[in-house]
Amino acid sequence: MNRTPWIFAFVAVLAFGPGLVRAQSPAVTVKIDNFAFDAQTVTVAPGSTVTWVNDDDAPHTVVAEDGKSFRSRTLDTGDTFSFTFMSAGTFGYFCSVHPHMTGKVVVKAP
Repeated sequence: MNRTPWIFAFVAVLAFGPGLVRAQSPAVTVKIDNFAFDAQTVTVAPGSTVTWVNDDDAPHTVVAEDGKSFRSRTLDTGDTFSFTFMSAGTFGYFCSVHPHMTGKVVVKAP
């Protein structure tokens, strides 16, 4: 088994440090707690992944306002849902169980 590519990748990470890893799109976490999305608005670059974490005692969902861009299953306490935003735009969302819960993801180039 040829391990040369793996060794090169390991050495590159050591040599270039965290900057090499940061080249990937950043991840953003939105907590669901006390019947609210915290933060209500997040701004990310195209290719970024947003993960919602249900820290509440009640079940919640994450549903795009347009009803088709993204939709989570029902999230119980501790469950997560992730979506990668590839194109620029503003994406509103809400909890279908508690429609007063709303949030927004703004996707724009840095």
